[in-house]
Amino acid sequence: MTGSTRSPFTRSSLDLGGRRLSYLDTGGAGRPLLALHGHLAEGASFTALALALGSEWRVIAPDQRGHGDSDRAADYGRNGYVDDLVALLEHLAPGPVVALGHSLGGINAMYLAARRPDLVAALVDVDGPVVMPEGPSPLSFVLGYPYTAATREELIEATGPVGRMIGRGIRQQPDGSWRLPFHPQDTVDSENAVHGSHWDAWLGSSVPALLVNGRKSQALPGETAEEMAARRPHTTLVRLDTDHFVQAQDPEGFHRAVREFLAGL
Repeated sequence: MTGSTRSPFTRSSLDLGGRRLSYLDTGGAGRPLLALHGHLAEGASFTALALALGSEWRVIAPDQRGHGDSDRAADYGRNGYVDDLVALLEHLAPGPVVALGHSLGGINAMYLAARRPDLVAALVDVDGPVVMPEGPSPLSFVLGYPYTAATREELIEATGPVGRMIGRGIRQQPDGSWRLPFHPQDTVDSENAVHGSHWDAWLGSSVPALLVNGRKSQALPGETAEEMAARRPHTTLVRLDTDHFVQAQDPEGFHRAVREFLAGL
């Protein structure tokens, strides 16, 4: 399994018409929290959060389509991502979840809450912006990466600085070669699909919400985060001294903000 040896997760998969959706689940009788990663990441990125929350919360962390152990998909628009989440929640039937997501995951959580309010009890958006400007993808640099390589070391070296971040997520394939936990072209296609406005989705649900914003975020400017909190009732804004990768740069502050929000539900 990818991630810490102390991982509290068990990995399972759901067949969606011949396409595998892989997910991690702490199980148990705790209240359910759906944790959605961003681009270049996977469900195991929430291992520290699951440990911090303990048995009071059942953390369900899917590898979203095209990421981690989940199969690639033909489409990376909002409908496809949300369809997967609805299928997973209806399969597990955990009851209404707290939908928490970082970046791409935060946007997908917004849309899930707006489309299926019966499945979502509360929302936690971790630096997921409501507006993504049109233009070249900021992730286009990954197009220069090989998807596979003969050795793990060769693949990490080929991905430069990003290799240090994704090294633990690299997978060995049946033929002995190694692959990235995301496909470069899929990643750019997925990022391009979030360009535009997501205000309707953000304002489309009325459940309690927490917005966690990095003060130096490249994706969500502080003034926009303040507007998001001001325009949406029952929304708490917490700003941390990080860039866009909030939970990686200030895990203690992130965990504290999430725990305090959850305690108030």
